[in-house]
Amino acid sequence: MFRLDWPKLEALWMKVSLGTMATFLVTIGVMAFGMDLHTADGRQTIDPTRVDETPPFDRPGLYRIGPDAYRAVVVARVFTFNPDHLVLPAGARIEFVMTSADVIHGVSIPGTNVNLMLIPGQVTTYATTFKRPGEYLLLCNEYCGIGHHLMMGRWTVVAEGGEPAWSASSTAPAGR
Repeated sequence: MFRLDWPKLEALWMKVSLGTMATFLVTIGVMAFGMDLHTADGRQTIDPTRVDETPPFDRPGLYRIGPDAYRAVVVARVFTFNPDHLVLPAGARIEFVMTSADVIHGVSIPGTNVNLMLIPGQVTTYATTFKRPGEYLLLCNEYCGIGHHLMMGRWTVVAEGGEPAWSASSTAPAGR
């Protein structure tokens, strides 16, 4: 006759459960502190029907805020980012200040730790540093309508000492 030793099986499952929880906590710790992945701020709110009249979104673009720091103000609308092209210096701290003017959008930059959600009426802020020069795609990763697959931008990271700039359909001045 086959007998199960229940106390030993319970002890085994307790060890497996505690080991799994410890693994998850270590993974979260490594991602938060070792890989510098953390949630965006998202506590500031604005009237989503008045985005174009609300500073800083009334003048989207790239602004120098310190000796080696820039602020990228970006507005997402159905199927477009404004500005849709930025030239950023490698090694500089870039603070994103973003919002959506219409529906929920996602912002993902493949190959980086940037993965944000833009909700109408909320201001999302996030800071990162692009260490390597190159072309980076700015993709919407939250379905926003029939033209969602067309919603993208391009950010160019130039070697240190390169001149940051921006280009888009809006009329915000470059370098401010």
